[in-house]
Amino acid sequence: MTTTLDRTASRDLAAEFPARLSLTPKTTLAGRLDGAWWPRSRDLEAELPPLVAALEEPWGRVTRVTVNPTRWPVVPHTVAMDGRTLHVGWFTEQDPDKLILLAYTVGRWDLLVVPPETGPAAAARLMAAAAIPGSVLTADVLMANETVIGRGIRDARRREATWEGEGGACMSPSGNPMGRSALPLPGKGWR
Repeated sequence: MTTTLDRTASRDLAAEFPARLSLTPKTTLAGRLDGAWWPRSRDLEAELPPLVAALEEPWGRVTRVTVNPTRWPVVPHTVAMDGRTLHVGWFTEQDPDKLILLAYTVGRWDLLVVPPETGPAAAARLMAAAAIPGSVLTADVLMANETVIGRGIRDARRREATWEGEGGACMSPSGNPMGRSALPLPGKGWR
């Protein structure tokens, strides 16, 4: 299988919008993750400059990034940004859903990478969970939990649709289906 990237579209999109981040607040509680990042594409050359630019003020100058190549179709060795070079490395031993950022003087930060194709509700849950101070949950555990939560939400919606479609809907005296909002509230004519 061959992967093709439309580099102009993702670069234009990444330059137009700021990085979507959720960072752990500064606290004495050290956790496994320092927050989460939700990129708009899988193009590291387009996505890393807005991410690093957003992190420079709170964290300092990021000089190196490492990823697991299983989630990124192309991993460049360097990314040019603002007249300097950001070095990019990859390790297959690294959690595929984590990005590690390094700075010479400040240290290391680990971010959960929310897949670009993730829906907004799931991304919000993942980003909030990754930013909890002192959390011992790893990136792979958070992603597995979200898979289970997403499956539960889909199953509940499917059961409700089945209920409504098989005659489980409330019917009016005239035989027409009524929504839940049309039911009288207890104490207002119900006995």
